[in-house]
This record gives sequence, C-alpha cells and structure tokens, in this order.
Amino acid sequence: MIEVGKTVPALEGQTGDGGALSLKDLRGKWVVVYFYPKDNTPGCTNESKDFRDLYAKFKRRGAEIVGVSRDSVKSHANFAAKHELPFPLVSDPDETWCKTFDVIHEKNLYGKVHMGVVRSTFLIDPKGKLQHEWRKVKVPGHAQAVLDEVPTK
Repeated sequence: MIEVGKTVPALEGQTGDGGALSLKDLRGKWVVVYFYPKDNTPGCTNESKDFRDLYAKFKRRGAEIVGVSRDSVKSHANFAAKHELPFPLVSDPDETWCKTFDVIHEKNLYGKVHMGVVRSTFLIDPKGKLQHEWRKVKVPGHAQAVLDEVPTK
C-alpha cells in the first residue's frame, strides 16, 4: 500500500482508447488518480462528469486526471464516449492498481457483503510522490476539493 510522502510505483495499464498508460510517463505533472467501482452507475457517472467539467482547470494547473476501475477496456471506451470524458480510463481487471493503492475492501450493499472498490482519489506530485489521498469519497463537491489541492502554476 502506498503512503502519503512515498513514491508511487510506475504502474501501467490499458486505457479505454486502446492505448497504454504508465504513471512514469506522467512524471513532471501533477496527477489525479481516482478509483471508482463501476462504469455507467449513477455515482461513478456523476464523479466522472464532475472531473470532466473541471478538466480545463486541472490542465491549467499542469495536472492530468486518470480514472481507474476493474471494468474492461471496451466498457471504458463506451463510458468515456457516452459522457465525453477527455482523460484516460485505465482498465484494472487484475487489480494491480487497486491493490497498490489499497482501495478494495469489504462493502455492504443491501445487506450483502462483498469485496469491492471503495471510491478513492490520490494526488501525485510531479516527482511521483503521493501528496494527498481521499478515501471513502462522497461525490458532491469532491472534484472541486481535489482541484483545490493542486497548486496553481
């Protein structure tokens, strides 16, 4: 599990646009990595749209946004196209990213307990160190709270 102040591993993954993404390639920029449970569910859709709506402001601060879930590349492609998401969505079916950031935990949904992705966001500085984390995220206002933590240029 990664801790604030520590260097984040150079994780790699396939994205919804068919490409590959490596955190190593994003060094030199602030990086927002947000984990969400499932494409096209209400909370995940709202969260992604909130990041989309603030994307230009993140870019002006030199920040990239990366969404991560266990959904397939094809699911990510459809989700990104449907909601006009301008940033990459990483498919993490083997849970490498999820385990590194320790976002899979026991969840209780309608009385049924299962292991699932706990909505979480991480802010990585240009040197690759974790600067801030948000766990058990509530969607309303979250994207703005993350933007507020990214220094202005």
